[in-house]
Amino acid sequence: MLTFEKLYSMGHEEVVFFADPSCNLKAIIAIHNTTLGPALGGTRMWPYASIDDAIEDALRLSRGMTYKNSISGLHLGGGKAVIIGDPTKDKSEALFRSYGRFVESLNGRYITAEDVNTNVEDMEYIFAETGNVTGVAEIHGGSGNPSPWTARGVFRGMEASCVKVFGDKSLKGKVVAIQGAGSVGTHLGKWLFDAGAKVFVNDISEANIKRFLESVPNAEVLKGDEIYDVKADIYAPCALGATINDQTIEKLKVKIVCGAANNQLKENRHGDILKERGILYAPDYLINAGGVMNVSIEFEGWSAEKSTKMVDKIFDTTLKIFKTSDEQNIPVYRATDLLAEQRIESIRKLKGTYLGNHAHRFPGRKSRG
Repeated sequence: MLTFEKLYSMGHEEVVFFADPSCNLKAIIAIHNTTLGPALGGTRMWPYASIDDAIEDALRLSRGMTYKNSISGLHLGGGKAVIIGDPTKDKSEALFRSYGRFVESLNGRYITAEDVNTNVEDMEYIFAETGNVTGVAEIHGGSGNPSPWTARGVFRGMEASCVKVFGDKSLKGKVVAIQGAGSVGTHLGKWLFDAGAKVFVNDISEANIKRFLESVPNAEVLKGDEIYDVKADIYAPCALGATINDQTIEKLKVKIVCGAANNQLKENRHGDILKERGILYAPDYLINAGGVMNVSIEFEGWSAEKSTKMVDKIFDTTLKIFKTSDEQNIPVYRATDLLAEQRIESIRKLKGTYLGNHAHRFPGRKSRG
């Protein structure tokens, strides 16, 4: 249940509920922190079992975006939105345009983008009503689907992880178990295939598996929980979060956890357990930041060259975090949190001293409407 005490404890500034019965829109936008700039985070559509589940997802994901945007050096705060519904049945132009109007009503405090079960076409409908959206088609000055950039960042994080564990960034001959053959997982699989890695994969969708095998023809498909039991060098969670938990962590036979899913640790203590077991954890909200890095430059004029340069920095930042973890003898997740929190606090003090309380605002892009 949503309470003020919960918002206080997690540090949220604002949670807004939007409903439009004419198109069956049920949306929740959570704005976590705008110290560094307007809150940027995607909109996911999911058939949540309850409104409490939807609220919890929005709260956790928006907090994660604050840390992701901070550690990535972006001038953006953290937010996230969820739409309650079945993406195979409930999507419509009216639903997303109605949602776009609600986003516009927040006056630039929140900027949305693609996430789980939303795509460029959906963003185009939102863009008809608000300029506070990224990931729109290139014809409108956007960058299109962010998934390839997310996958690129994860691959750079894997390279950094291999440097730390094996002394060399090459993925050639490494065994990687990818959980989730969606858009990001498939792009990551292609990167690994081209690098000469051996890939295992699983997904609940047969259509996703079929598409994945077209890009990674030598991949071996696993069923269900077999993904946790397979002997591999790297476990790459690329579906939903919390797959590092009490039930799975003892099964893992890997040296590295490095994937695209958000909130991979069910609880922070699972990061401590990974450290105790000698399994290197690449911080999820850093290495999966390629997509948000990519869309963040749309407002200044997107180009593939600028995006590539920014996303490839994930390699160096990941190594820096591994070094901090070693020097302070703390889990990697805590080292990542510390760097993100230090940046936010430094800018908060700067604003208090020089700028008052005015948040940095992007100029915004004109909507099609």
